[in-house]
Amino acid sequence: MLSAKIEVYDQRFYQLVGTEAKLEELFDKAIWAEGPIWLAKQQAVVFSDVKGNTMYRWSAQQGTEIFRQPSQFANGNAVDAEGNLITCEHGRRAISLTDQTGNIRLLVNKLDGKQLNSPNDVVVKSDGTIWFTDPPYGILSDAEGKKSPSEIIGCYVYCYDPQTDDINIATFHVMRPNGLAFSADETKLVVADMSAVEFAKTGLHHLVVFDVEGKQLHNRTTIAEISPGIPDGFCIDQNNVIYCSCETGLLILLIDGTFLGRIILDKTTSNCTFGPDQKTLFITATNSLYRLTFN
Repeated sequence: MLSAKIEVYDQRFYQLVGTEAKLEELFDKAIWAEGPIWLAKQQAVVFSDVKGNTMYRWSAQQGTEIFRQPSQFANGNAVDAEGNLITCEHGRRAISLTDQTGNIRLLVNKLDGKQLNSPNDVVVKSDGTIWFTDPPYGILSDAEGKKSPSEIIGCYVYCYDPQTDDINIATFHVMRPNGLAFSADETKLVVADMSAVEFAKTGLHHLVVFDVEGKQLHNRTTIAEISPGIPDGFCIDQNNVIYCSCETGLLILLIDGTFLGRIILDKTTSNCTFGPDQKTLFITATNSLYRLTFN
């Protein structure tokens, strides 16, 4: 375990984040690691290797094991109030649920009879609704899904209610939505808009925030431009501190856009999630899973 490289831009970093951090690489055999989520009942983290068409499970007792293979080119993951695993699948262009006994069922894959693009990242609100993003990255080639035409002309943030089986477009105002997370009180939803992946000169690499009103999002506001690279996945703690992936590690900022600091991994980072407490982060970066522990 090594001391993490930290850059501090605002003195509030020490109060809100920590004074030092330890970094440990737990696994390095993925092609493109993504979507880590902590399963409290199992005391384990599950994460995806999107391009490897595999999901892995890591625990302190067992280390890293294959969780599911093939995985339907799984990407982002979340957990609901019952401890069920909610997964974005590029392969079936769907959201699925894995229950406590390991049974898998498809929740939603269409809007008005049209196939979704390739659900990418997902969060579950305390009321049970499932919010997810649907960019085209799983249908652009066979590298992390199946090359296919889009049936929905556009990339949206969706809200799906498993109680009623209803799905709706929550906002039309994100060009290439990717990572997403609720603020601590769930009145706001932060979304990564990363159209710079396809449009290098004019595309965005920004975090934006919306007001949550029922199952709709309103009042898009830009939080910050993320660089180097793009914002992919991220998580938000109880103080509304955002831990956002970028090309070199994690950028840490407030929801008002104030940059607090940076954790440097020197590796393109895709996503992160809190572990058993909000001082432990599990981070996926290129081929690796890391555990970052703040004092």
